[in-house]
Amino acid sequence: MTAGYHYVFPPIYRQLITLGELTGNLDRCCQQLAQQQEEQQKLRKKVVKAIRYPLFICAVAILVSLLMLLMVLPEFAKVYQSFDAPLPWFTQGLMTLSALLVSAGPYLLLAGALLAGGYWRYCHPYARWRRREQRLSLRLPLIAQLIKGASLSQIFRTLHMTQQAGLTLLEGLDAALLSMENLFFRQALEAVRQRLNQGLPLYQALAEQPLFPPLCQQLARVGEESGTLDALLGKLALWHEQQTHELADALAQTLEPLLMLVIGIIVGGLVIAMYLPIFQLGTVLG
Repeated sequence: MTAGYHYVFPPIYRQLITLGELTGNLDRCCQQLAQQQEEQQKLRKKVVKAIRYPLFICAVAILVSLLMLLMVLPEFAKVYQSFDAPLPWFTQGLMTLSALLVSAGPYLLLAGALLAGGYWRYCHPYARWRRREQRLSLRLPLIAQLIKGASLSQIFRTLHMTQQAGLTLLEGLDAALLSMENLFFRQALEAVRQRLNQGLPLYQALAEQPLFPPLCQQLARVGEESGTLDALLGKLALWHEQQTHELADALAQTLEPLLMLVIGIIVGGLVIAMYLPIFQLGTVLG
């Protein structure tokens, strides 16, 4: 059914649909694939939204600060220069920064755009640089937990689906490996697959990989010993999905007031710097 469109459908789709056609359970296999896609899309959108929101707020704060430094503060500087009086060190420092941005700003912007474009064009496509990016993302507070939770959910959802369809554990790991974008999780899955080929049970292979928390090892062991591995893999996928959803919601609720406080401090500091000389105006006139 999907053989003619192998460049569109991932290998797991072809495997499950072929198996469904052979066993007469094509409708069930298609339903499982649709459910997996729906859950992954929901989780991915939630994670992206949780990461994008603080970045958007920070970008707004930087934009407001630059507008005040480049457009508002120079006008105040012209007024204060006419008084021929020393300015507070805070105001003087910001005016120096404003003058620097006005004179060198276009060059800095051009250099930044060239560096970003050059990196994305010549460095990002290579696995070595992507590994550095992903290593950094796995070390960031809170963000790392979102990425790990989404990746673990995707892995165990794929394993659960392939086990239910009757594929072997090695075939399920191959499917999870091909669908995984994070290079560190790909490396961990390759190591797990290699250990399974050597005769190790799944829970021991997972225990050797730091990216898989103890809960994964414990439930995998219970599932293998009780013959309910497919059900417990589904529970692991569901647990990681729920944890990631909750963390994404908590991240947004926690960061919103903190980011607003930071923006208030930045904008408030700029306003104080602009109006601080006015408080000394009486002394100058006197």
